[in-house]
Amino acid sequence: MHVSANYKVQVYDQQSNTYLPTQGRLGMFVEVKDPESKMVLSRTYAAEGRFTFTSHTAGEHSICLHSNSTAWFGGGQLRVHLDIQVGEHANDYQQIATKDKLTELQLRVRQLLDQVDQIQKEQNYQRTREERFRQTSESTNQRVLWWSLVQTLVLVVTGFWQMRHLKSFFEAKKLV
Repeated sequence: MHVSANYKVQVYDQQSNTYLPTQGRLGMFVEVKDPESKMVLSRTYAAEGRFTFTSHTAGEHSICLHSNSTAWFGGGQLRVHLDIQVGEHANDYQQIATKDKLTELQLRVRQLLDQVDQIQKEQNYQRTREERFRQTSESTNQRVLWWSLVQTLVLVVTGFWQMRHLKSFFEAKKLV
């Protein structure tokens, strides 16, 4: 899975009561972890820019953005604009075309191949989800079956015990 993100950091200005572009050495430290908490990306970037990464693990990734500001107290408020693009949408095909010197037809073929690859990945992901859901459903059905059997057994045992108890009661009172 190819992921690309554009970001921009703004600093709050109390005099104008607005957020302004950052001045100076302020930047962002970006950490990306995959679903197994393995580090995919760990790097410091400028206050505005783009980062990309490719992950081979499907699932929920965590993206942490930290300011590299050293001001512990009195540091201003920051606003971070983040635009994340996943899959084929993360590729800049015009940049790829100029870099690899591709014709329009070659570029279109590359786009179609990327789309096919993305569709295959989505299908595999959906198959995995469906399999997990089926396993959960079967497990739940199995538990419901066992619970029903236990309830039935408890009812039969209770009924049998009540019949024996009533029989012994009536025999003790000499009514039967």
